Parts: sequence; C-alpha cells; structure tokens
Amino acid sequence: MSSTPKNHNLAARMGRWSARHRKIAIFGWLAFVVVAVLVGGMVGTKNIVWETAGPGESGRADTILYEDFERPASESVLVESPTLRTTDPAFRAALVAVLDELRGLEAVTNLSSPLEAGNQSQIAPSGHAAFVSFEIVGDPDEAAEKIDPILDRMAGLKSAHPDVYIGQFGDTSANEALMESFGKDLERAGLFSLPVTLLILVVAFGALVAAGVPILLGLTAVLATLGLLALPSQVVPIDESVPAIVLLIGLAVGVDYSMFYLKREREERSAGRSPEAALEAAAATSGRSVLISGLTVMVAMAGMFLTGDKAFASFAIATILVVAVAMLGSLTVLPALLSKLGDNVDRLRVPFVGRLRRDDGEGRVWGTIVNQVLRRPVLSTVVSAGLLVALALPAIGLRTSQPSPESFPQDLEVMQTYNRLQVAFPGTVIPATVVVRAPDVNTPEMKSAIDELSGRALATGDMREPIDVAVNDAGTVASIQIGIEGNGTDAISNAAVVALREEIVPETVGTLSDVEWGVTGLTASSRDSNDQLKSAAPLVFGFVLLFAFALMLVAFRSLVIAAKAILLNMLSVAAAFGVLVAVFQHGVGKELLGFENTTGIVPFLPIFIFVILFGLSMDYHVFILSRIRELHDAGASTDEAIARGIKTTAGVVTSAAIVMVAVFAIFGTLSMIVFKQFGVGLATAVLIDATIVRGVLLPASMKLLGDWNWYLPRWLEWLPRLDHGDSAHADEPAPSAASALGSVA
Repeated sequence: MSSTPKNHNLAARMGRWSARHRKIAIFGWLAFVVVAVLVGGMVGTKNIVWETAGPGESGRADTILYEDFERPASESVLVESPTLRTTDPAFRAALVAVLDELRGLEAVTNLSSPLEAGNQSQIAPSGHAAFVSFEIVGDPDEAAEKIDPILDRMAGLKSAHPDVYIGQFGDTSANEALMESFGKDLERAGLFSLPVTLLILVVAFGALVAAGVPILLGLTAVLATLGLLALPSQVVPIDESVPAIVLLIGLAVGVDYSMFYLKREREERSAGRSPEAALEAAAATSGRSVLISGLTVMVAMAGMFLTGDKAFASFAIATILVVAVAMLGSLTVLPALLSKLGDNVDRLRVPFVGRLRRDDGEGRVWGTIVNQVLRRPVLSTVVSAGLLVALALPAIGLRTSQPSPESFPQDLEVMQTYNRLQVAFPGTVIPATVVVRAPDVNTPEMKSAIDELSGRALATGDMREPIDVAVNDAGTVASIQIGIEGNGTDAISNAAVVALREEIVPETVGTLSDVEWGVTGLTASSRDSNDQLKSAAPLVFGFVLLFAFALMLVAFRSLVIAAKAILLNMLSVAAAFGVLVAVFQHGVGKELLGFENTTGIVPFLPIFIFVILFGLSMDYHVFILSRIRELHDAGASTDEAIARGIKTTAGVVTSAAIVMVAVFAIFGTLSMIVFKQFGVGLATAVLIDATIVRGVLLPASMKLLGDWNWYLPRWLEWLPRLDHGDSAHADEPAPSAASALGSVA
C-alpha cells in the first residue's frame, strides 16, 4: 500500500497549521474578536447623515437645507368628529383643551390655532375636522427627546373628550413611532432566528455540541465585524440597519461554512479515517470550497459600490467584511476547534434525532430523486427549467415604488392620524419643498417670483394650499412648502413634482440670476432614488455576473461549468423576482402575509436581493461542484461523479438552506413592508435554489452535457490549476480504489 501525498492548497495548509497550533488558533481568534469589539467601542461607529445622502436634485436641495437652513420640527394635532362640527360647543371645547395643554409646555412654540382669524385653512371644508400646528423648541435633531411629554398630554385628552378623535402627527412623532416599530421587528427577528437555527442544526447533526459549533462561529464573526466596522465608517458612514444585515449574512455564511467543513470531517471519520486525516481531508476539500465561495460572495457584494448610493456602499463594506471574517474563522479557528474536540463533537446526542442522520452523507430522499433525474435528464431539464421560467414570468412587470405611508403598519396610532389628515386636508401632510438659494432671497424680484410660483402651482390642480414660505436668518435660503395631491408616491404626486421641476420653478425663480434651486420632499426623493438605482442596475448586474464567471472559470477550469453556474443562478434569482411581483404587486397571498399595499417593490430591494442571493447561492453551487470535480479527478466517470457528488452533498445543502429559509421567512412575518419583501424574496430564492436548481436542474443538465462539462478551450489553458483532488488523506495507508471512492463520496 502507498501513502497519499499531502494536499498543498491554501485551505489545506491553513487547516493543517491550525490543527497543529490549535491553542494559538483558538485563543488568537478569541483575542481578535475581543480586540475588534473594544476597538469598535473606542472609535465609535459613524452613521450616514441622511439629510446629505440623497441622490439627484432632491439630495442637493436637502443638503442646502441641512447646511444653511434650520427649520424647527413641526407637528400637528388633529381634532375630528364624524357628527360634530367645528362650531359645536363639544368640538370647540376639545380644541381649546388641546391649545391649553400645548401652551403649557416649554417645548412648544409658534402655536397656530384654527380659532384665530386668518387660519381658515386649518379647518376642513367638511366642517368636521380642524388641526392645531406648532413647532418644537430648539435643534430639530433633538426634537425626539422632547416629543414624548407632548404625546402623553394629547393621549390624556382623549378620555376627557370621547366625542371627538384627537391624534398627533409630524415628522418627529412619525419617525419615533416607525423607528420603534422597526426596532421591534428586528428584535423579533433576532429573538426567533437563533433558536430556529439551533433547532435545525440539532436535527441536522443529532448532537448539541456539533450544532453549537456553527452558531458559535457565526456569532463571533458577527461580533468581530460589528466592532471592525467602526474603522471604515469614519470614511464611509454606515446605514443604521447595517447591524441587522451583518447579523443575517454573518449567521448565514458562518453556518454554511461550518456545516460544509463539519459534515465532511464526520463523513471521513465514518469512512474509517483517523481524526487527523479526516480533518485534513475536510480542510483540503470543504475548506477549499469555503475559500472559493467566500471570494465569490465578496465579489457579488462589491457590486453594490457601483450604485453610487451611500447606503449601498455601507452595505457592501459590511457584508464583504462579515463574509471575510466568517471565511477566516472557518479556515483557522474551526479546524483548530474540531481538532481539539475530536469525536467529542458528537457529544450530547439528542435521543432519536441522533439516530436519524447518516454520516456517509447520502440521504435516502435525495438519493432517490437524483437517481430518477439522471434516468430521465431531458424530461427533468425541461420540467424544472419550465417551472423556473413560469415562476420568473411575472418579473417582467416588476416596478419599484418607495413605501408610501399606506404601506406602514396601520395599527400605529400615528398612521391612523395621518390617514385622517389626508382625508380631511389632502396634500398638507407630505408637501413638496422648493428650495431656493441666492445672495439675497428677500429682494422684491425674488418675492414676486415666489408669488408667481405659488400661483402657477395652485393653477395646476395637482397642488393646493397651504403654501408656506420660510427664509433663513441669513436671508440666503428660502424654503417653499407646497401641498400636493395624492399619497406622496402615486401618479398625481409625481405629476406635481414634474410640473414644479420642468416648468414652474425654472420659469419663475429660475429666471433670476445667481439662483440655485431644487425640489425635494418624499415624492421628489423617491423619483431621484428610483432613477439612480435604475441606471445603476445594469452596471451592478454586469459586474457581478462577469466577475463570478471569472472566479468559477479559474476555480473549476471549465468554460461550461462557469457559464452554467451563471445561468442557473440567474434562473433562481429571476424566479424569486417573479414570486415577489406576484405577491407584492398582484397581491397573491397578501392576506396570509398581512399587508394591503401592492404598489410595487421597494426600489433598493431588486439590486440588494440580487447581490445577496447571487452570493449565497454560489455557496451551494461551489460546494456541490467541488465534490463532483473532486470525484471526477479521482477517476470516477462523469455520470458517477455527478450522482455521488450530488447525493453526498444534498443533505448538508438542504440543512443549510432550511436554516436560511427559516430565518428569512421570519422577516416575512414582520410588520414593515420592506422586511416582508426582503424575507419573502430571499426565502423563496434559497428554497428554489436548493431544491429545483441544485437537486434537479443541475444534475440533469450535467448528465446531458457529459464530458463537455469539463471543456476548456486551448486558449484558456494558461489558467492556474487548483487542486480538486481528494489528496488530503496524508500519511495514511490508502484503501482500495473502490472503497476509496465510496469513502470520498
């Protein structure tokens, strides 16, 4: 018998070193995590200043307001009754009570009463509603700290005046309520994701210790990343939702990489390898897959830089960093930890569950499915590809739309007040804002131009009073707020903004010299964001596809494998987009998911979901193809390599996919529409990818292509050769060819 030479690929060398120096590797990793957290705490994370982060014309206008104009935070209190009129004593008593309460608060200033002469616009045409407006004293950035006592006073008036509805709405109160709802959603997702992940891993491994290893790696990678993010945030500030994305992606890839490694190590032990040889085999094979997968995921995430959007740039930095940290941990501390645990990794077995698993990796269900697929490859290809195309067809009609207030949780009292205000005072809640900057905005010419602007705006029929003109203390910036019809994101609101930008403003204040102007507000910002992301999408998609193709080509030295990897991932993503459109534009299953708004997909999600899905699905693709290529290079025929490779990887791919589907599905149950779309899109795509694509279409297409799977043109033979073989069983007598093939599979 001969001994097998050691494998010298990078992953194998890293795993070998870590196993031999496991104390250094384990304590070094812990020290790295602790130092990263401490550094993050000392440096502090810098968040995006949203007032200066917007794209296009609205972004420039918002920046002018942020730099040169401090407009106090304003709020409105609505008093409404379906039966009482504003002239009725009970209604007036409620109005007076609201005014008295507000006058008694130090944080309230510039109180405007509908009972005063000249404020008739604060009384609804129906005569059944009126609103009181006021401003919050001091810096608008600190208004959130002063809003709670005001909200409490208004809430206390409700019980005293049961005949009328009293509710408060404004930027500060709305943001407070929505951020609280946002935080509760994320808390709920985090609360359920870890137990669900642990439960699935226990079922997958049958032992608590083995199930805890992937979660341990994922969580330490997340902690280290959150600390390290403080450093790049000083240059590229991060979005406030980045920590949630880091947790999601960090757990996903950390669990995936650990499962790939751990499953292979257990299979090798089950085949009779020594602990050292089994670990080296896992390092050389699954470790190599982790390295290729991690690089592919990072390349996909880098595509977000091309959007030119500050939030996407922060997402790119965060996701690249957490994948890099998880990959580093998988290649260093994971083999060290497995070397330390040895067979104790199977300690704390769960009764009955532990007896369900098979250490040889071949699942009965997937074995049966793959056998049937390989017997009828043409039928399997046609049916699976046809199903994916059918799922993807609705994506042709995909349209993006910023979430309108109607899409926010309607059980929030602030949203109920908003809805009532929109009915009673259309266009006043979410106005368009024309920003004008000039050396002096108080000149007669400028005032005349603003008056003309206001008159022409009202003449369109899409805009209405009140029109509020405010000037900064320096007299250099004017902010003109104009009520617009619609809900802020619909066709009527967009028509109003287009009229302002293309006709009214250029032909009024825009005719004066030394004037800089822009239109902002919810509608304008939505349009600019949509336009930016639509123009960036082809660049992002092209970048991700091109570089993923190049990585696959180098990793597997096959033009066919690389091209097919791109095609299959595109089918998977397209099918997920089709499901998104069917659910969130056509309303399929909206009762089950608990939402009403079907205006479109949140603009940033198509690019974000594409990048995330493309990266994560490549994990599975690389893992499966690496096993197939490994078997083929070891002497198995293409058909046998396909059959054994997919059968032996199906279990771990399925387990990893179930973890991600379960975690993403939790997001689909949350209250915010953006979370619902995010969760449904990702859960659907991962489910489709791990079943139809990897379990049916991949083996069927490889069966049909036969030896063409490994085709590499002569002009590409200069590509580097990376080790695919199962040569990691070092310093151990080799079994017979047949048993070796069986143990590798």
